[in-house]
Amino acid sequence: MGKNLKRILQYILWTGVAAALLYFSFRGVNWKDFGAALRSCRWEYVVLSMVFGAIALWFRALRWRMQLLPIDPSTSRLTCFNAYNVCMVVNLVIPRAGEVARGALVTKNSTRDHSGRRLATLDKVIGTVLADRVWDGASLALVMVLVLSLMWDRFGTYFKDTFFPGLADKAGLWWIAALVLLAVCGFFFLCWKLRERGRIWGRVWGWIRGLGDGVASCLHMRNGWLFIVYTVIIWGLYWLMSASILWSLQGIDTSGLSPDFAAAVDKLNAMGMSDALFLMFAGALSSIVPVPGGFGAFHTVVAGALSSLYGVPFGVGIVFATLSHESQVLTDIILGGCSYVYESIFRRP
Repeated sequence: MGKNLKRILQYILWTGVAAALLYFSFRGVNWKDFGAALRSCRWEYVVLSMVFGAIALWFRALRWRMQLLPIDPSTSRLTCFNAYNVCMVVNLVIPRAGEVARGALVTKNSTRDHSGRRLATLDKVIGTVLADRVWDGASLALVMVLVLSLMWDRFGTYFKDTFFPGLADKAGLWWIAALVLLAVCGFFFLCWKLRERGRIWGRVWGWIRGLGDGVASCLHMRNGWLFIVYTVIIWGLYWLMSASILWSLQGIDTSGLSPDFAAAVDKLNAMGMSDALFLMFAGALSSIVPVPGGFGAFHTVVAGALSSLYGVPFGVGIVFATLSHESQVLTDIILGGCSYVYESIFRRP
């Protein structure tokens, strides 16, 4: 009962945070301009973004299946895809709970051995889920490094002022990164040295080893290179999703918009693929805040990035963030609903 109460309180807390972020994000919005922009945007590109999102989920399922095959070779692509879709819908309501849901769905469809036991037991499947999330985090870190290294002159100032205010230059940031890396390595070494001297240290070291095994898992797979290819494709599709939403707002009719809003659309017209990459990265960073469905956090971070870096008014940035987030939420609901119906009707135990 204590654990359940704690989870309920955490859910209430983060739901409140999401509501607060949504309130502050939309508080100053000119609703007349907001509605006019939505009516004027090119919806074919919004639909294209949704298609890219659906394809990205398919490749995520294919990548995850590679981790599951050593456990149960009979795991199908459709099972993994349906599990991922259900996961995304559950996460819209309860953050991180979807990971358990997708693990349970795969376990339910797993083949039984001669003793009647499922080959893919829930604990093993959850292990692959954690490894999958570790790879997401590692991929996001790599995207951050690439964006900052290749386009520091354009995006470095925003990153520095947002996360390290008062830092003088790029060299100072690299010194901080080096010190953080040194501290992390030192902590890992300390945990390794003390792993047998106490239960807590042993558990921490076990967790660190689990993360390391998750990151390195693709190296032990058959056709492990394909795991890397899938990861690149997934992030490429995320990039195209961001670009599609940008295209949906470029070249729209501004005659029905206020002068300030029309001027902001002109700024959006000047943005290209590198800007879409940065906005994708900013949106991905918002997932660090465990609010239900990313509501509020995504809108605040993305609209704030457009405002800080490009001078686009926050109210206009909210239009971009709303189209990006809500189109993907709709995709998740459609796919998740179809997958749930399929698993309930055609795969009943």
